Amino acid sequence: MKTFPGAENPLHNSAAPHVLAVFGTRPEAVKLAPVVAALRAVPLVTDVAVTAQHREMLDQVLRVFGLAPRYDLDLMRSRQELPDLTARILRGLQPVLRSARPGIVLVQGDTTTAFAAALAAFYHKIPIAHVEAGLRTGEKYSPWPEEANRRLVTVLADWHFAPTEQAAANLRREGVPPERVHVTGNTVIDALLAVVQPGYIFQAAGLEEWLAAQTGRRLLLATLHRRENWETMGGVCRALRTALAEFPDTALILPMHKNPVVRAALAETLGPAAEGPEERLLLCEPLDYADFANLMARVYLIVTDSGGVQEEAPSLGKPLIVARETTERPEIVARGGAVLAGATEEGVWPAIRRLLTDEALYARMSAAGNPYGDGQAAGRIAAVLGRELLKPG
Repeated sequence: MKTFPGAENPLHNSAAPHVLAVFGTRPEAVKLAPVVAALRAVPLVTDVAVTAQHREMLDQVLRVFGLAPRYDLDLMRSRQELPDLTARILRGLQPVLRSARPGIVLVQGDTTTAFAAALAAFYHKIPIAHVEAGLRTGEKYSPWPEEANRRLVTVLADWHFAPTEQAAANLRREGVPPERVHVTGNTVIDALLAVVQPGYIFQAAGLEEWLAAQTGRRLLLATLHRRENWETMGGVCRALRTALAEFPDTALILPMHKNPVVRAALAETLGPAAEGPEERLLLCEPLDYADFANLMARVYLIVTDSGGVQEEAPSLGKPLIVARETTERPEIVARGGAVLAGATEEGVWPAIRRLLTDEALYARMSAAGNPYGDGQAAGRIAAVLGRELLKPG
């Protein structure tokens, strides 16, 4: 474990109550960065511990938001398996929690880091705050392992910050006391609105030039990475390849997840050896968050199996094709801004074709609006925890 003494909040040596935010992946960092800033503005001492469940992609977000972790477990291993990762997080956090002795451990979402950090805090009898609580598909193995992770954190948590009323209703139905459930919106909207800018200049090498070469074409953005989709990812890629072949006025950009299993599946169907219009297809390295958010703002439509993208794209008026069999974010599907197409060629290709040919459908989906928040979620969370930690006695 690396410790960085200069990375703490300036109030760290005071008697103020102490929050420890623990995260390990890029999405967690994006969604907790606004919360850390809001807590420090209360002011509450708020330190950051990272597990580095994802290393490079996590570090990108830390740079974008100027977050300096006080504790870095640096746990990522190539082709890591979930039991090993979970055990390393539990062992790695034990000395952190003994040293930091926080009044609250703050976790986000449904990652292995979120579950293991909540369990570690429980072992130390430290109260737990769960950001983005209550999302459910109702199927234990879909998404896997995220659905179970999120449910397990719910059992351990003391404060539950639900992004929507539907998520809050899920929690109340499971027996969480209503006074412990707070509907705040999703903090990813706070982060998104902070970084999307008119006239943004992309920092990734060659991206500005590639985008300029696609002027006049409809840009498709795809992100694919989920474990439960590894076996069917090739079919989704074939659907994307067909879209390029059938619609010469389109171009596709796909930032590739660092996981080697994912990269191999993408390269097999979309890589240099595959036939197709290569000048209209860009497989690139993962983009930093500012680049990615501003890219979403420029594209025509998005194909994704990501949870966070389902939350972000509606704020930018971008229709979504969700390449999954289930979603724990059903609000945007119900509102009409997304299509749950399944993770197969047979599901994704007709959905793409319809959005590229049906202007009325495209307009309706673009105007669906965002059910996940207004950009003020972090402040609401900080207000609740501030009242809790700063109350007399």
